[in-house]
Formats: sequence, structure tokens, C-alpha cells
Amino acid sequence: METGTLHVLTGCTAVGKSERAIGWALERGAEIVSCDSLLFYRGMDIGTAKPPAADRARIPHHLIDILGVAERMDVARYVALARAAVGDISGRGRPVLVVGGSGFYLKAFLGPVADTVAVPPEIRERVAALLGQAGPGALVVELRRLNPEGLGALDTANPRRVARALERCLASGRPLAALAADFARQPGPFAGWRVSLQRLDAAPAELDRRIGARTDAMLRSGLVEEVRGLLDAGLRNNPSAARAIGYREVIAMLEGRLPASSLREAIVRSTRALVKKQRTWFRTQLPPHSVVA
Repeated sequence: METGTLHVLTGCTAVGKSERAIGWALERGAEIVSCDSLLFYRGMDIGTAKPPAADRARIPHHLIDILGVAERMDVARYVALARAAVGDISGRGRPVLVVGGSGFYLKAFLGPVADTVAVPPEIRERVAALLGQAGPGALVVELRRLNPEGLGALDTANPRRVARALERCLASGRPLAALAADFARQPGPFAGWRVSLQRLDAAPAELDRRIGARTDAMLRSGLVEEVRGLLDAGLRNNPSAARAIGYREVIAMLEGRLPASSLREAIVRSTRALVKKQRTWFRTQLPPHSVVA
């Protein structure tokens, strides 16, 4: 790929990234590449605060509305699509602006995102069997046996991450620390590109106001009806999308697990919790960057 500058704008949910991105792109003749984990899906419009069609008509947006709601995205597929989009935009001499707050996909622009350890099916089956028979604790015990120097920053409360870590140790015959060191030495998908990273932030009171206003706007615009239609289209077949904030609360209400009177507050509460996690992630996982208000 040609090298150049990737302009990246991130920030927590409801902080106003889309509005800022539109203004920046209009001023510079840029095109936008999304790194939001939900904007891939057609029909997930209201609950994701997807950029309006009018804005997307003014500024080309890439990697939005590219999947049906029942399909799944993974980081390898995302990297391939993002590299193609960036290559296309830069090849036409236009600036590239990457926008989104999904750390899993944002990392693709900042460094390596997938290691080279190939896990044979028999090892996956073996780990899955152990998880099913003895529970997550048994996986942690086995991991500690294979890693006497410790498990580093592994989230041992997350069964999926523990399972993947154990699979990689068993497949490679190496401890997690060595695998992490190998991973850090790999070039990222956009190695050679200069990354200009900015994070948009707001004062807590302002962000809280924006969360409430955004939730009210979603409910007025027909979020409940959107979710009903998406359920008919197979939303439940995509657990990560079905668990997204706004969608999971509406599903709970439609299934009788959440009173309609509590829907707004449930969405606001979940959004606040997500913002808290995002701010921690930005503080601990992002490389040095500028913060703008």
C-alpha cells in the first residue's frame, strides 16, 4: 500500500464524533472510514446514531451498511476491508479520516491485531470440552500451570479470552509472555503510515446531558420499531449486535423482562457504564495522542 497520513478521530459514545468528523472532512475534502463495530449493519440506524444519509451524501463514508444484521464481522475481515478503503481513498489523492470508538477495530490502525499462531481444530475441541465439563476455572488452572511466571494482563473473568489464551499456549507450546512479545514485534496492518490520532472529549456534565438527549432522540425516532424489524431480520443470530446498548434493552422490554417505563433509564445507565469503560480503555491502551473538546 502507499504510505501517507491516517487521520484518526476517536472518543467515547455520544461525545459528538460524527458531527466533528463531517466538519473536518468538508474543510479538507476527506473521506471517512468507520471503525465503529455496529455501523457495519444495514438497518441498525437509530440505535447506533448512524450518520444521516444527507451527511453520507456530502462526504463519502466507507464500511457503513456493508453487512446484513445476521452476519458477523471479525478483525481479519475488517482489516482487509479497511486496507482496501484506505488504499482507494489515498489513491485518489484524498485525505483519510478514520472515525469511531470501538477499540477492537481502532487498534487495527495503531499496531498489530492478530498473531500468527494457528490453532488446530482438535485443540479448540479439547479446550471447549474442558470448559463444558469443568467450567472456566479449570481453564485458568491449566493456563497457570503452563505459565508459572503469571498470566500478565489476561482478564481471567472472561471465559472466551481465557479459552483463546489456552488454545494459543497449547498450539504453540509457548507461554503467554513469549507470545505477547512476538505479537508486539509484528508490523501492524498500516505499518508505514503516519497516524495522527485525536480524541474528542467533553466535561462529565456535558457528556451526561448528551447521553440523555441522544437516548430521548432515539426513542422518539422509533428505536423500538427498529428493533422489532431487526429481530425479524435475524438480529438474534448475531449476539454481539443483539447485545449492543439500546438494542438489548429494547429486546428485554419486548420479551417482558424490562418494564416499558424503565426503558429510557436502562439505556442511559448502560451508556454511562460504557463511557466509563471507554475512557479507561483510551487512557490505558491508546498511544500518546491529543485531546480536543
